[in-house]
Parts: sequence; C-alpha cells; structure tokens
Amino acid sequence: MFHFGTLSLTNEPAASATRKAVELAKAHGLTISLDPNLRKPLWKSEADAKAAIEWSLHKADTVKISDEEIEFLWGLTPEEGGKKLLNEYGVSLAYITLGPKGCYAVTASRHITVNSPSGVQVIDTTGAGDIFGGSAMSQFLQYKKSPSDLTEEELTQIVRFACTAASLSTQKHGGITSVPDKQEVLDRLRD
Repeated sequence: MFHFGTLSLTNEPAASATRKAVELAKAHGLTISLDPNLRKPLWKSEADAKAAIEWSLHKADTVKISDEEIEFLWGLTPEEGGKKLLNEYGVSLAYITLGPKGCYAVTASRHITVNSPSGVQVIDTTGAGDIFGGSAMSQFLQYKKSPSDLTEEELTQIVRFACTAASLSTQKHGGITSVPDKQEVLDRLRD
C-alpha cells in the first residue's frame, strides 16, 4: 500500500520526488491510495491543480475525494463523479465525502451512502478529511479483500466507522490532537 496526496505536488523538489515514488510503487504492484486534498492557494493556478489531480487519479486504486473536489474538477454530482472515477480512471474504490452529510462510496459492484452521526457539535474541521481517509483505510485493510469483493455490509461498516471518526474529530480543536481513539468511535457506533 502506498498513499499520497496532491499537496506534495505543489512545488519542487517534492513534486518530482512524489511522482517518482508513485511510479516506483506502481511498478512494484503496490495498491495506490490518493487524497487530492485540494488547497487552491498553494497552487500557482487552478489549471496546475487540476492537471496534478488528474495525473494522480490515473495512478490511484483507492481515492478519498470530497464532493467539492469533484465539483471543482468536473462540475459533477458525487454519484456522477464516482462513476467517472471507476470508468475513466480505473479507480477500484472511491470514497466521496459529503461534509456533514456523510459519504457516498462506490466500487464496481456496490454503491452506498452513509450519513454522518447526528448530534455532533462542530468546533473545528481541521484534519477531518485525513481522519476519514485513515480510518477508512484501517478498516478496509482488516478485510483483506479487493474492493470489488467487499459485501455491501462490509463497505457500509468501513464508511460508518470513517464517518464517525471524522465527525468525532470535529468536536475538538486541531488535526492530530482531535483524532479519536478507536474505542471512542466503537462506542459511538453502538449508540
């Protein structure tokens, strides 16, 4: 497994190093995970951001992308964007986060929508997307299956866990300091 985000493509020498690392990972048969993590002010232009994200999507197997990023790239709905990621980019699993509304997830054989937990008092959203992505990956890896082999229940459990972890993180300030522990997420899922 190799994960990267397009923030490392905004400037040199990190951009060249990231591209080389992605190519090496691909050449060695690793599964590539991507979070575009669009931050427009860090790019010289929106065209540069789009080009880097497009390149990255063509390399990725698993993608965590927001509905806002799909709108930025293609002007599509989350469902249309998910279909595009699978059919045109060869992505095998896409998590399309919907902010406080939850997540739409899609594979070649499944598509689901999971709502975020209710009653969350948002203080700070810093890091919530990264927490979603890491939480989803931690759960996905436990199944030891390809995305297309996940049952609807398994995919739903992955996304519910990730949505819950990300939602809980918004109740505290900061990125890393807001990461909930696993037991806190599991307790909330049981509520």
